[in-house]
Amino acid sequence: MCQILKIAKSTYYYQTNNCVKYDINNYEEEVISAFNKSRKIYGARKIKAVLMRKDMILSRRKIRFLMIKNNLVSKYTKLKYRNHKTMVNNVGMY
Repeated sequence: MCQILKIAKSTYYYQTNNCVKYDINNYEEEVISAFNKSRKIYGARKIKAVLMRKDMILSRRKIRFLMIKNNLVSKYTKLKYRNHKTMVNNVGMY
C-alpha cells in the first residue's frame, strides 16, 4: 500500500501511532453532571443514552469506570419478598 501511495513505511507508522485519542477527563464532568441532574438515579446505561443525545460516544464500561472513580452509586429499589399462600394439607396436589 505504501508503494502505491509513494510514501515511506516510517511515515505510515508514525501517523498511526500519533493518532488523536480522546481524553476521559473531558467526559468525566459530563458523566457527573448527567448523574446529578437525574437526582442520582441513573446508572451507566441511562447515562450513556443521555450522552448519545449530546453526540458524545462513550462505552458503558468507561462510564461505569468513571462512576466508580467518583463514588457515584445509583439509587434502586430492593425487590420485596411476597409470601405465597399454599394449602396446608394439599402441598403437592392442585
